Amino acid sequence: MNFNLKNVPARSSKPREEGLTMVMDKGLSLRQVEDFLSMNGDLVDLVKLGFGSSVVSPGLQDKINLYKQAGIKTYFGGTLFEVFTIRGQFEDYMRVLDQYGLEYVEVSDGSMDMPHDEKCNYIAQLAKNYTVLSEVGSKDANVIIPPYKWIKLMKAEFEAGSWKVIAEARESGTVGIFRGTGEIRSGLIDEILTEIPAESIIWEAPQKGQQVWFIKLLGTNVNLGNIAPEEVIPLETLRLGLRGDTFNQFLG
Repeated sequence: MNFNLKNVPARSSKPREEGLTMVMDKGLSLRQVEDFLSMNGDLVDLVKLGFGSSVVSPGLQDKINLYKQAGIKTYFGGTLFEVFTIRGQFEDYMRVLDQYGLEYVEVSDGSMDMPHDEKCNYIAQLAKNYTVLSEVGSKDANVIIPPYKWIKLMKAEFEAGSWKVIAEARESGTVGIFRGTGEIRSGLIDEILTEIPAESIIWEAPQKGQQVWFIKLLGTNVNLGNIAPEEVIPLETLRLGLRGDTFNQFLG
């Protein structure tokens, strides 16, 4: 921090287990990544190369190397796992992970139908060689998963070997743990937290109001994901009470 201020909450330091900020890169250029890291590198823990963007992004290896050199855990979006898997190319997917030197992997089933036992088998297989993040929730706004099932799915994925479980919201913040309007399904989240530790979950929360809600509920070191690159510093000010939305949150 540039200034000495009292009553600023303590942020966890990298490498973090909680207080994670996960950014979605949907197609930044190498120059944009360099500029992004010059301002935000110390604040970002994870970068997801969104959905299947890695297939068509030029300079992919150079981009991954830039993030890794900055100490940022980088991985392909879970949709890419699904893109390979639904085509019967899971072994090819693992070869791609190794080709690009990735140590983190996301397993999801938000776009394809997959028996949950099968998903857990993929998690267990990948967890032998990679750190696995698994995503719970559908990308289809018409699919409503009851709270007991969210809990059941999350528990099973932790047992299979997931490091963190991601609560689905898409980059729009209008599905999964949110309603189509972006409104928070607070009852769902309250029920999940009765059985799943908050520090084990990365909550996808791309909208400012959603970020504010989670910070007020779970504190400065809540894990938040699907943050746009230009929103990293604004999010950090929310975490520290340096913005009107959380101004009074940490004054004691």
